[in-house]
Order: sequence, then C-alpha cells, then structure tokens
Amino acid sequence: MPAVPHISVVIPVYKAEKMLDELYRRLRDALETVGPDFEIVLVEDCGGDRSWDVIERLAAADPRVVGLQFSRNFGQHYGITAGLDQCRGDWVVVMDCDLQDAPEEIPRLYAKAREGYDVVLALRGPRQDPLRKRVTSWLFYRLFSFLADIDIDGDSGNFRIMSRQVVDNFGRMREQLRFFGGHVQWLGFTTTGLQVRHAERLEGASTYTFAKLCKLAADTILAYSDKPLRLAATLGLTMAGVSFAFGGWLLARALLQGTAIPGWSSLIVSLYFIGGLIIGILGILGIYLGKTFDEVKRRPLYVLRRLTPNAAPARARPD
Repeated sequence: MPAVPHISVVIPVYKAEKMLDELYRRLRDALETVGPDFEIVLVEDCGGDRSWDVIERLAAADPRVVGLQFSRNFGQHYGITAGLDQCRGDWVVVMDCDLQDAPEEIPRLYAKAREGYDVVLALRGPRQDPLRKRVTSWLFYRLFSFLADIDIDGDSGNFRIMSRQVVDNFGRMREQLRFFGGHVQWLGFTTTGLQVRHAERLEGASTYTFAKLCKLAADTILAYSDKPLRLAATLGLTMAGVSFAFGGWLLARALLQGTAIPGWSSLIVSLYFIGGLIIGILGILGIYLGKTFDEVKRRPLYVLRRLTPNAAPARARPD
C-alpha cells in the first residue's frame, strides 16, 4: 500500500453484505485504469448483518481496502465524516454502497477534476429510484435551498470527487448535525458537475423511509440555517401587526357604531398581540438554545469499535 494513495474512495456501508464483493471488484477495476495507488475506505454503520466480516476479508486480501466499524448506528453522513477523517488520498471520491453510483464513472470524474476543479459533482441521469423517493428528494432539496439560502442541486447526491484541500477544510467542520452536501457547498471551492448514469439498486431496498427523510430534512434545516428563526420572528411580528390593525378597526367601529360586547375587543386584541410576540420570541430562543445545547456537550461525532490492521493512525480532530 503506498504511503500516500493518489485516490481514496470513501463509502458508508449499511446492510450491504451481498453487495460488497461486487462493489470491490468494480471499484478495483475502475481505479486501476487511473493508477495502482488508491485506497477504498469502507465505514460499516452497524447494520446488523455480516458486512463487517466481508470488509475484514477484503482488507486481508487487498491492503488497499481499509475498514472502520462504528460502535453503533450513527448514520450515513457520520459514516462519510469518519471516512474522510481516515482517508489519505490527494483526491477523494465519496459514493454510496448500493451500486446506484457506478464505479466506472470515477475515471471520468477524476479527468474532469484535473481540468482545474476542486469538486466535481456526479449529476445523475434518469433516476432509477421509486417515484416516492424521487418526489421526496426533490421536495427536500427545494425546501433546503429556500431555507438555507444555498442552491443545492437535487440531481446530485453524495457521489463526487474532491481535492485534498476540500477534504481537509471539511474536516474542520465538526457540527453535531451533519449534512455532507451542504457542508461542501458552504466551503465554496471551484465546483462543476458531470452527467453520469444512475443504476438500479443491486440488492434490497433503500432504508430511507419517508419518516426518516422528514426527520433528516427538519434536523438538517434547523442545524444548517438560521432562516427558520427569522421566519418565526417574522410570523410573530406579523401576527402582532395584524392584531394591532384589527384593534384599530375595532376601536373605530366602536366609536362610530358602538359595541355589542363591552371588553371583548380589547381582550381579543391583547391576546393575539401578546401571543404573536411570544411565538416569535420563543421560536428564536428555543431553537438557538437547542442547537447550543447540542454543541456545547462536545461529544465526539462518532465512536469506532474496530478498524482493519491497515487503517492509518487517527489524525487529531477538534472533537
């Protein structure tokens, strides 16, 4: 195994024991067209199957395969973070383990990056996902782009190639709630896209249920953007303004026509005015307090249970 591989491939692994041999074979064949100095970093996210046994076997047969196993299930974006912390390549590819991201596209991504780009996104062609997943994915990216004020392309997933400079700067971002694509977009390095083919899943079905997608969307938006806070404040102040205007109208009506229920107008106006202000203020304080609470605990982003013998020594990270 070379001291510093030229290309690293980082793959979070979850319930993929039946796909790993085929994934490794296709990755090896594709990467060897670029050069022999590469590494494949597989991060097993405790899916409950025999994926780790397969990773250990692959690492024993080929020292260019590096395996990491979490102590429990942390999630896909934490798996990507662990792999990026571990990898050593000058160029780093991130992809999923289900072979919908075709390993044969990596040489094309690499060639495009060598034209002078720090990040090359794999823009998926006609997607082979079920309609529900395509719709929920589209809604997520549209909502995220609106609330985070960052234009995230819904045609690109995690599959991309990045320079070492991008990976090192990504490693400095240690927020508890992770969103790989949004973090890389925020870094702002020179980025382009390349159309690639999107294949059907080799085995099983996606573990991202609709409920998990909704939770991911809510957590990511709240952690990544402060726009919901501004919207909460705007809502509260709008309610207060509307109630104030309504109160003025009721006052004018009472002076001109009289009022049938003495005291009702002032009570309702005061209720809506104060309620609107409270909603706005609590929205701001509550979300900021929750985010601050998660960050100040300073827990590690992930915990490793096992590593293959050829794993590089862990680099110091500000966890």
